[in-house]
Amino acid sequence: MADGQRAALVVVIRDDHSRATVTAELDRRYGRDYEVVGYAGPDEAGERRTGSGLPVAALFGGLGTADPDGLAVLRALHRDHAEAMAVAVVRWGDFDTARPIFEALTLGQLDRWLYVPEIVGDEEFHRYVTEILEEWSARQGGGFEAVRMIGDRWSERAQHLRDTFTRNRIPLGFYDADSTEARAMLDGLHLEDPRLPVVQLRFRPERPVLQDPSDLDIADAFGLLTPLNAAEVYDLVVVGSGPAGLGASVYAASEGLNTLVLEPEAVGGQAGTSSLIRNYPGFPTGISGNRLTFSAYQQAWAFGSSFHFMRSGQGITTADGLLRLTLSDGASVVSRAVVVATGAAWRRIGVPELEALTGRGVFYGAAVSEAPAMRGRQVFVVGGGNSAGQAAVHLSRYADKVSVLIRRASLADTMSDYLIRELQALPNVDIRPRVQVVGGAGSDFLETVTVRDLDSGVETAEQAVLFVLIGSEPRTDWAGGALARDRWGFLLTGAQLLDDDASPAWPLERPPALLETSTPGVFAAGDVRAGSVKRVASAVAEGALAVTLVHAHLAMLTRAPTRASPGRVEREGHARSPDGVAHGFAVGGEG
Repeated sequence: MADGQRAALVVVIRDDHSRATVTAELDRRYGRDYEVVGYAGPDEAGERRTGSGLPVAALFGGLGTADPDGLAVLRALHRDHAEAMAVAVVRWGDFDTARPIFEALTLGQLDRWLYVPEIVGDEEFHRYVTEILEEWSARQGGGFEAVRMIGDRWSERAQHLRDTFTRNRIPLGFYDADSTEARAMLDGLHLEDPRLPVVQLRFRPERPVLQDPSDLDIADAFGLLTPLNAAEVYDLVVVGSGPAGLGASVYAASEGLNTLVLEPEAVGGQAGTSSLIRNYPGFPTGISGNRLTFSAYQQAWAFGSSFHFMRSGQGITTADGLLRLTLSDGASVVSRAVVVATGAAWRRIGVPELEALTGRGVFYGAAVSEAPAMRGRQVFVVGGGNSAGQAAVHLSRYADKVSVLIRRASLADTMSDYLIRELQALPNVDIRPRVQVVGGAGSDFLETVTVRDLDSGVETAEQAVLFVLIGSEPRTDWAGGALARDRWGFLLTGAQLLDDDASPAWPLERPPALLETSTPGVFAAGDVRAGSVKRVASAVAEGALAVTLVHAHLAMLTRAPTRASPGRVEREGHARSPDGVAHGFAVGGEG
C-alpha cells in the first residue's frame, strides 16, 4: 500500500483481458490515492481482507458472457461494503446487458455502469470513474473545510446553517460543542463562553469568527451584501433561484437582458435538497438536485446574471410602466419586467409538540446535511411525493430502518413508478399506508412519535426521527395585495385571470400572456404558479418560456415609451427590425 491511500478500488471480473485492462487503467490514474486490486471471481474477492484496513470506495463488477451472474455478485459483495459505490462494467457492444442494468439502477441495486476502456487513457472511462469517486467522497464527508462551525448538534439554528451551507455547496466542517475536539477549537479561538453556534470563515485571510450569526451577518462576512445601485433600471428581476428562477436567469442573461436574481436562502429551492433526481433528461444514472441547480447557477452567473443573496421581495408596485420591488433589507430595485419564481415551502405538520422540536428530531424537507447523523436510528419519512421518495432512498443508506408514512392507500397516484419500485426493493425501507402522525414527545430531542391507523383509529408511540415532506405552501404572502392568487395562495396567470373571481382583476384590454400575473410585466414560473406541474424539468421550461414573454413585453414598452427614462433595451444579442421593435435572437431556442 502506498502512503496516503484513502480507500480501495475492487475489480471483480472473470474475463482476464477485461479485468487486466480495467485494473491497469485504474491503477495508472488513481494508484497513488487508492489501492487497486483485481479478482477473477466472487470467491476470491470474498476472502479479501486488505492488511491496510482500507474501506472500499467502489466495487467494479463484470457483466456479460463471462460474468452472467455479475449483478448478483455485485449485490453480494455490496452487502459487506455498504458504503462503496456499486458499478457494473461491460464491453462495448454487449447490448444484452442493457435491460438488466437499467432494471438494477431503477431498483437501487446499482449506482453506475461503464464500459471497459478500449484505449490507454480512455478519458470517457475516467470521467465516469471520477464522478463515481466524487460521489463516494461526498457521502463520507470530511476533507477541505472552507467554513468550520461549532454548535449544539440538535439546535434548530445549527441545523438551519448546516443545511444552508450544504445547499450552497460550501465545504463545511461541523463539530458538536460537547466534543473534546470542539472544546480545543474554542480554546484556540480564545472563546470561553461563546454564543453558539460559532462560525469561522477559514477561506478568508483574517479567518473571521462569528458568534450566533444571523443569515445577514454571514452574507456580510462572505461579501455578498453588495449594495444595489438605486439608479439602475434592470431589464428583468428574477425573484427566487430554484429551477424556474435559474431557467429564467440563464436564458435572460444569455440573450442579453440585464438580469438581477434575488435569493433569500440558497440556490436550488426545494429541488436543491433532493439527494438524487433520476428522471431529469440527460442524466441516465441521476444527478443530485444540489449539483444540478448549482451548475445552473454558475451557468447564469457566467452569462452575466447578477445574484444578490439574503434578500427577498416584500412588495411590488407599478409606476410609469416600470416595476418597483421593495426588498427585505429596506432597499428597492426598479425593473421593466419581473419573473416571480419563489417556489413553495414545505407545509408544516401542525402538531404543536412536534413543531417545538423542529431541528431536534423533526426536519422539514430532505435535510440532506442531517442524513449521516441517522446511522443506527429509525426514521419516518412523512409524505407520498417524489421528494419524499428521494429522501427515503437517501436516508436508507444511513438509517437502520426507514418507514414511509402516507395517508393514502398507495403511492401510485403521487410518486413516480421508478421510485416506488426502488423503495419496495430496499431491504430496510417499508411503506406504511393509511397512517397519520398525530403527536410526539421529547425534551432536548424527539423521543417518540405517535402514529394513528386511519382505518382502525389505533394509536401507537414509536421511536423515530421525523422527516416531513407533506406538500407545499407557495411563498406569495409578500405579493398578496398586488398579484392575484387562488385560495391556496398560488399565483394566477394567463387565462386564469379572466375568471370573474380573480382579484385583483386583469387591468388591460389585451389578454394576459400565458405566464403573466395580474400585474402586467410580472410573470410567474414554477411551483409558485397555480396549475404548475411539480417537476424540475417543467419548472426550468417555464422559466425559459417566461423569458420569451419578457421579450414581447419589452418590445411593447419600446413601442410605447414611458415618461421615465427607458434605459437601454437595445442590448447585445438584440436587433431592431424595420418597425423599430427590439427582437431577441433565437428567442426560446438553444443557439
